[in-house]
Amino acid sequence: MFARFTGLWRHRDFMKLWAGQTVSVFGSLIGGTALPFTAILVLKATPLEMGLLAAAGLAPGFAAGLFAGVWVDRLRRRPILIAADLGRALLLATIPLAAFMHQLHITQLYSVAFLNSILTIFFDVAYQSYLPTLVGREEVIAGNSKLSASASVAEFSGFGIAGWLIQIFTAPIAVLIDAISFLVSATTVGLIRTPEARTVAREERQGMWHEIMAGLRELLQSPILRALASCTLIKQLGGGMIGAVILLYTNRELGFSPGILGMIFGVGGISAFFGAVIAPYVTRKLGIGRASSYSLLAASCLGFLIPLAHGATLLAALLLIVPQLLGDGCYTIYDINTLSLRQVLAPERLLGRVNASMQFISQGGLLAGSLLGGVLGSLVGLRATLVLAFCTGLVGAVWLLLSPVRGASIPAEMLASSVPATLQS
Repeated sequence: MFARFTGLWRHRDFMKLWAGQTVSVFGSLIGGTALPFTAILVLKATPLEMGLLAAAGLAPGFAAGLFAGVWVDRLRRRPILIAADLGRALLLATIPLAAFMHQLHITQLYSVAFLNSILTIFFDVAYQSYLPTLVGREEVIAGNSKLSASASVAEFSGFGIAGWLIQIFTAPIAVLIDAISFLVSATTVGLIRTPEARTVAREERQGMWHEIMAGLRELLQSPILRALASCTLIKQLGGGMIGAVILLYTNRELGFSPGILGMIFGVGGISAFFGAVIAPYVTRKLGIGRASSYSLLAASCLGFLIPLAHGATLLAALLLIVPQLLGDGCYTIYDINTLSLRQVLAPERLLGRVNASMQFISQGGLLAGSLLGGVLGSLVGLRATLVLAFCTGLVGAVWLLLSPVRGASIPAEMLASSVPATLQS
């Protein structure tokens, strides 16, 4: 039992990936919080400018995601991970430099967000496709659970630290920490020694569009993957609307300071951690399809508490905390199961393109939602925009619940290998 529980603990290369990703996620949570606060506090951005900033971070992923999938399937994935980390570190370092020189402008934030998004798409597609190679498909649920658990710990501490770093040292300095975290991630990935399969020889490659369409066909021909894609599009549309206005709503309309907001947002990490720990157990008891469907539905319903908050009061803080304290764990169970399901169902030779196609759909939903959220925030107000956003997310959850995903299953041995012995019956 102990050996099964600690199997990946003994996988040295997985531990290197895990360590690097934990540091990187920690830094990204700080940087992801600091970048919009740089726009809000330093550059006094409007709701529309915040929507454009969010869109600048999503548009290239929508445009370049499918191409990223082709290159991830053609090339070895580890060098792509390293190059993306180094590029992101360099880009983010330009923000504190410009702030120090008093030359920072909103257009630079747009540019950094745009280019950083391209590199992030390459990293994410390569990362999701590299994990099954590193640990084997029979361990993907265990691997995804462990990575999500450490990311949750980073979320809990990262958000709280980010808020106070922004309040004490300014937002641009907090962005610098994110840049440093990418250097750490690049180093740990560089130390991995597990060999990858050979790259696709140049003479074996087909046209770019032909290979892109092969990945899209694989995604759309499978009823389960197609349902996941539809749910993702709807869910991310609502998520983009939330992302465009949530900081303006909590900071300007409710009146919470960055330090307090960082602590409030960090609470979600506690829930996400426990969600990651129990995800294999929940999956074993309910099945991967029901675990995904029910968890997303629960998280979507909890979000409606957020627009009920008024003022920087204890009650308002509780209305912001409860959806995270309970909902983030549900979202984590959903994320782990849907990603693992995709990694199991998609053929290895097409996995990069299938992951990229899902990223393409996800980024498209986020991009449309960010633009829509920015416009609606200016026209109908921040609170009304959030209500519409959570309604959209609920539609996505109901869609998934009624789809073939609900009855989806995977081989029992994959669940057994990823469930802690203390939770197995």
